Amino acid sequence: MGTNTNAALRTFVHVALLLAAAMVAACSSTPTIPPPSEVPLSKETLALLAKKGMQPGSPVFVRIFKEESELEIWKQRDDGRFYHFKTYPICNWSGDVGPKQSYGDRQAPEGFYTITPALMNPNSKYYLSFNLGYPNAFDRSWGRTGDSVMVHGSCRSAGCYAMTDALMEEIYGLTRESLKAGQPSFQLHAYPFRMTDARMAREKHNKWYGFWKTLKQGYDYFEKYRIPPSVTVCERRYVVNAVARSRPDPAGPCPPLERPTVTAFHPLPEPGGVDVATGNKLKGITDPDNEPTLADIKKAKEQQSAQSLWHLPSLASQPAATASPVANAN
Repeated sequence: MGTNTNAALRTFVHVALLLAAAMVAACSSTPTIPPPSEVPLSKETLALLAKKGMQPGSPVFVRIFKEESELEIWKQRDDGRFYHFKTYPICNWSGDVGPKQSYGDRQAPEGFYTITPALMNPNSKYYLSFNLGYPNAFDRSWGRTGDSVMVHGSCRSAGCYAMTDALMEEIYGLTRESLKAGQPSFQLHAYPFRMTDARMAREKHNKWYGFWKTLKQGYDYFEKYRIPPSVTVCERRYVVNAVARSRPDPAGPCPPLERPTVTAFHPLPEPGGVDVATGNKLKGITDPDNEPTLADIKKAKEQQSAQSLWHLPSLASQPAATASPVANAN
């Protein structure tokens, strides 16, 4: 009887080991879920890049328009010029049009910012984010204060530009791929609104009109050449399309400046139409400090459904693929 018991025990142990080995094998073949910061670009995003003649790792450029609650991604093509990839609705932002001036003023910045790999935040408490680098040299020359101003997820903001998590994942992925491919940094231009002549004319008596006139120089340069302009800071001002021969003092006199010469923009063939991501614009609908409720989202949809998709008059004469779209909430 003892022999039978030992044999049964050996059989039991053998079966248990086989089951354990099977479980380990099954676990080892389970796909590893990457963190949000390393989620590959979706098949749809890769297909759209290919359709537009863009590479995932080609240089990227970002524009933000407060009044319209829109963020644009532009990608460089083989001619060295940047072409519109997609417009993303900004879920929420705090404050009003006008630059950020001090810590705690709850204003989102306006100006020309440079995002380096060190400013990318894969461990953000707002899903994913990248830091704008505020205050930059211009901001510091005016004694402006504040820090940790981001483009991030979670759709709530205290001086930042907040996206939905899904859109932030795509934006983060697109910028990540460009930096990984060797772009040392990318430019982000944050504007109060689309800086057409007609829109600017309405602000002649605004206290920020002079500042906005300088921002408009950067806006117009990109619209004309489809290349982000070089920007120098000296005499406490932005100097657009200028490269300093020596390191400038942001608050001091401008050193000798060189003005890069750029040839006229002749767009490459590209698919007609523009691409706009779906999402909600909740500025003015919900408190930017809090995540939106279903009622907030419903209200945003109702407001946006009453508006038809429109294109900028200033770009109406441009090829359809270079027009800047306005996003609807969905």
